Amino acid sequence: MTSKQRSKLKSLAANIDPIGQVGKDGIGEKMLASFSDCLEARELIKVHILENADGDPQAIGRELAARLNGECVIVIGRKAVIYRRSSRKNFDHIKLD
Repeated sequence: MTSKQRSKLKSLAANIDPIGQVGKDGIGEKMLASFSDCLEARELIKVHILENADGDPQAIGRELAARLNGECVIVIGRKAVIYRRSSRKNFDHIKLD
């Protein structure tokens, strides 16, 4: 992902609310399924990483993106922004060029 694409996604993510949170139990299978469904519907999500989550927010954000087959756009404080292009047809995809 280029810095220009990352910048565009960051600006789009500024206006969205977190759809879920990662807590002390870490990243569970149900959570991954829920986040994956949201990525399929929206392509861009924001996730809140709670204070009691085990590990560094940066590492958690990267792990979450990897397990979702997505891209960790940025982690600011305790919020991670994740992007994955939707596989749906006839969908208004986010234009990254």
